[in-house]
Amino acid sequence: MLSSVCVYCGSSPGTDPKFIQLATDLGSAIGLADVELVYGGGTKGLMGAVANGAFAAGGKVTGIIPEFLIEKEASREALTELSELIVTKDMHERKHTMFERAEAFVTLPGGIGTLEEVVEIMTWAQLGRHDKPIIIANWNGYWDPFASLLQHMDIGGFLHSSDSIKPVIVESVQQIMEVLASSPAGAGADSLKEVL
Repeated sequence: MLSSVCVYCGSSPGTDPKFIQLATDLGSAIGLADVELVYGGGTKGLMGAVANGAFAAGGKVTGIIPEFLIEKEASREALTELSELIVTKDMHERKHTMFERAEAFVTLPGGIGTLEEVVEIMTWAQLGRHDKPIIIANWNGYWDPFASLLQHMDIGGFLHSSDSIKPVIVESVQQIMEVLASSPAGAGADSLKEVL
């Protein structure tokens, strides 16, 4: 089992009430598995749900958030409850720190920011900078359009290393945990310093 996982997800709850419960369940499963949760530091929406789930299960929760987003995505009081809080100067430093602290990446439903995070981590994989597991939680088909776009790019010949960036697309919390459990600890530990 991996020792840490980064979860990308929305700072909003979305319109499907099941997403909040599933995010909470995932956080709980991560905490019970004694895996450190690394996430964007928000205390609202799916971010808050996954962190609350992990924290309630006794897990270690590390939030990484830029200073300018604290008031928008969190409350300073709630952030003091995290196991560890890392405040970065900008989004670039936040994403790099999340990469360095995690051995795998799970993407839950979210918006443009969530999409940008998973696309960037897939880009780094395509460039050969890491081989850490990338998992997409396709709850209620949320990521179907993204999966179709990736297939379209591959058919069009624009994914020159498509075998290295194929995310594992799953539909349940149990499947996410099964993928994490089957991934060797310390996998893909290459540093990104050469490309940043």
